Amino acid sequence: MTSFDPQEMVLRFRERAEAVRRRGLPPIEGPERQRFLDAARIDFQDFAMLGDATATLEDGILRLEIDLRAGDS
Repeated sequence: MTSFDPQEMVLRFRERAEAVRRRGLPPIEGPERQRFLDAARIDFQDFAMLGDATATLEDGILRLEIDLRAGDS
């Protein structure tokens, strides 16, 4: 079994955020279209936040630190 690398996990979330950003809009109309757009926005937000996290693994405990303060990072 390979060891868990928290930085690789963070990179996968960055990739997922970018995939959501590039994802095309399926041929849907009306309320379903808006629901799809809303879900994509939330997916991107969640994946991007985790992709920006500082991850550490200490004694089997995974810690993700995400700075949500406004301003420069």
